[in-house]
Formats: sequence, C-alpha cells, structure tokens
Amino acid sequence: MMRTRAGAAVVGAQMAVAATPTSRPLLRRFRRVLGLWGRVTFGFLVLVVVLAAFPRIVVRHDPIEVVPEQILAPPGAGFLFGTDQYGRDIFSRVVYGARASLGFALIATGISVALSTVAGTVSAYYGGRLETLLMRTVDILMAFPGILLALIVVALLGPGLATAMIAVGFGQAPAFTRIVRSATLVVKNQQYIEAARAMGAPDMWIMRAHVLPNVRYTVIVLMTLGFGASILIGASLSFLGLGAQPPTPEWGSMLGDARGYVRTHWWVPTLPGLVLAATLLCINTVGDQIRDILDPRLKLQ
Repeated sequence: MMRTRAGAAVVGAQMAVAATPTSRPLLRRFRRVLGLWGRVTFGFLVLVVVLAAFPRIVVRHDPIEVVPEQILAPPGAGFLFGTDQYGRDIFSRVVYGARASLGFALIATGISVALSTVAGTVSAYYGGRLETLLMRTVDILMAFPGILLALIVVALLGPGLATAMIAVGFGQAPAFTRIVRSATLVVKNQQYIEAARAMGAPDMWIMRAHVLPNVRYTVIVLMTLGFGASILIGASLSFLGLGAQPPTPEWGSMLGDARGYVRTHWWVPTLPGLVLAATLLCINTVGDQIRDILDPRLKLQ
C-alpha cells in the first residue's frame, strides 16, 4: 500500500504541476493586478485589523464606560467621533467593534467554508445517490435567502453572538457548496486523478493529496468574498437585536441603537456607518483582486 501511494503521489505530482500555480507567478500577478486603488484598500484593511488586534494603540476611553456629563457630545478633541446617547466614546466603540465584527466574520466564514468544502468535494467525487441527496438538500436551502436562513437558525437557538456566527456560517454554506462541487468536478476528471486510481490509491487519500490542493484557490476566493458578506449579515442580525447583545460594542448593534438620532445628532449613526461601509468596500475590492490573481482563466495582457 505504501508503494502504491508513493507511486500515485509521484504520478499525481508530475501531472498536476501544470494545473497548480506556483508562488512566483502568483507574486508577479499580484504586483500587476494590485494597482494604486488596490494598495489603498489593502492598506485600509491592514489598519483595521491592526487596530482591532491592538485597540489600546489609539483608544483612550473605555468603550462601555457611561459618562452622563458627555451625553451626545459632538466630535472634537476629547472625543474624536463624539459620544452616544449614554455618553460612551463612539471612536472607542468603533475600534472595539471592529474586533467583534471581524472575529465574527472570520469564524462564520470558517464554518461556511468548512461545511461547503466537505459537502462539495465528497458529493462531486463520489457522485451517485450521495451527490443527488446532498445537492437536492442544497437546492432546498438555496430557495431561502442567506439572511432568512440565519434568522431561522437564530430563532431556533436563541439570540447571541455565538448563535449568530453559526447561523451566518450555515446560511452561506449552500451557495459555497455548489461552487466547490463545480471546481471538484473539473479536477476529478483530470488524468492524474485517473492515474492515482489506477495505481490503487484510496479515495480519501486522493481527495486529500490531489483534489483539495487543486481546489484550494477556489476556497480562498470564497473566503475573501464571503468574509464581507459575513460582516454585513452579522451586522444586520445585531441591528435587529439578534446578534451581539448590549453593552458589547459591535458595528451593527451600534447602528441599531443610533437609528433614532439620524436627524438630530448625525455623528452617532453616520461615523460608525461610514467605517462599516468603507470596510465592506475594501474587503470586496481586495476579494475581487485576489480572484483575478488566483483564477488561471484570467490572463493579463
């Protein structure tokens, strides 16, 4: 068996090398695709991640501290983004809210990618009744919008940040599963897979050694594009009171609390909303560029 696996690995590596992009071409494509706007968006995302990881670098106030004397104070030297209806520093809450929103999106995206990778790869590789069962289940789930699936899961499990993570991950998994399945079907019919089968390699070993490495770029693109969607859906659930619970700072819950102050105190909803919108724009831009870099069908002239 060890010889069989070793022989299959050699044959598979020799025949798959042309199908798997190497690091140097990827770096060259990265430099060519990532223009000025790409560098700006990427730099903004790096800044958001750094501040979320080390908020004490710029934060001077406790994000949950209530200061009655500073209720609804406008932006100024003491409070960069002003204060909210409880006298809490909005800038501190935005920075700490980035930690909650990004962490939420990371876990939710990980759940959806893990579920879709397993379901899509197994269904495409084995086919037959298993594929029919899984794909019909996916079709049923895709009949509901992702946000509606998330609401159903939250309704069943109860509100909370952890529940919302599971809900968003489960809600995005059906669409991702179809994409992973399509990528696996392309890899499944390659000659190096047939060679590994002919040499007696087990199916699980073939999927781990040859199928998954050749669909990993599709999975990476799904993660980048699904990350922004996870932030948006998570913020929507928190806006409705089904995600992060008070007094936890989170962008969606901040907007939900501030919706009554749109006309009277513009900074309370506007500044957190602008940060959320800018982060989503940068994530989608960088995700599109990563797709252009990793997709071998997109050739730069």
